[in-house]
Amino acid sequence: MTAVILATACAVVYGTADFFGGLATRRSRVFAVVALSQLAGLALILALLPLLPGLFSTKALLWGLAAGLAGAAGLVLFYRALATGVMSVVAPTTAVTSAMLPVLFGLAGGERPHPLALTGVVLALGSVLLVSQDPSAAKGGSAGSVLVALAAGAGFGGFFILLALAPDDAGLWPLVGARLSSVTMVVLLAVVAGRTLKPAAGGLRVIVAAGVLDMLANVLYLLAKAEGLLSLVAVLVSLYPASTLLLARQVLGERLHPIQLTGVACALGAVALIAVA
Repeated sequence: MTAVILATACAVVYGTADFFGGLATRRSRVFAVVALSQLAGLALILALLPLLPGLFSTKALLWGLAAGLAGAAGLVLFYRALATGVMSVVAPTTAVTSAMLPVLFGLAGGERPHPLALTGVVLALGSVLLVSQDPSAAKGGSAGSVLVALAAGAGFGGFFILLALAPDDAGLWPLVGARLSSVTMVVLLAVVAGRTLKPAAGGLRVIVAAGVLDMLANVLYLLAKAEGLLSLVAVLVSLYPASTLLLARQVLGERLHPIQLTGVACALGAVALIAVA
């Protein structure tokens, strides 16, 4: 139950971070938003180290560095897929792939969730597909953008798997390594591409909020993984699009379609099934 609560809270915070990140990208360049939000997250995790101490080790740092590279690559590929494809196709493809990989990894590693929990996993994956649909969006999308979306999902899924492979007693050190490598990668890409890292006027506060919330979600993920099975925790975390949609409705007045509301209901049912298993 502790793992379920932490993973569900993680999904809510991830979704909120994405909401702020989406607001930020309406004002500032993508590279500026990603780089500065990552730096804000790094500052937060360094501040939290004394409060949630762990055992520093080269192994913990290396797994974190690898996770950060996978996550940063997934983020770049995700934005690339959005630029060349249709969001209603790219978003669910990326989200389901990022959830499926940790599930398969956990099952291959010997995890055997209760049948009710597995039913919740299937329902959760379906809910991700539903909440990511927008019937009013343009239909179609190239095969290339779908392949890039699959690769982006693999990057995000790899991030969750690699973090889970860090030693259990490492505390927050894997996240320090992850953020160091992701910041370095994004800044280097921005320099090579000649993109500015300067935010638009008045945009820095929203960018910092996105970065801080994203890092808080990462901390919740590590805590949830320490309490439960990767195959269940990762699926619950993948429900984050539901909270993004609900925030967009409440704050921006965006209309939710019936299929998306059905997805939110399925997400709640999935959490309930996993919780009671």
